[in-house]
Amino acid sequence: MEIAALLFLLLLLPSFIKTIALHLLFFDFGSGEILLIVLAAFLIFGPSKIPEIARGLGKFINDIKRASEDIKTEINREGDRQDREKRLAEYKAKVEQDLKPNEEGASIQRPIKKD
Repeated sequence: MEIAALLFLLLLLPSFIKTIALHLLFFDFGSGEILLIVLAAFLIFGPSKIPEIARGLGKFINDIKRASEDIKTEINREGDRQDREKRLAEYKAKVEQDLKPNEEGASIQRPIKKD
């Protein structure tokens, strides 16, 4: 019932308040708490300041999301780079091992004679 009331409230509210309410849902606020926050914002800031505050809050949240994605991307790049370096070192060691003269092979090779 609480979710239905919240969805109905979101349909009635202007879009800037919907944005705030949807972000508050992620922090596990109930519909009563969200309504209380919206009413307090109206009383404190007045209806003319609410859109400006909502825009600023939206920009702040988007900046946080963008920074979080940048950090995740950088961590993944670093992990991939370390994996590539490790595989390259293993491959290099294997190639060097394969190119080393083998003692077994040296005993069965005939000496090269000059004609």
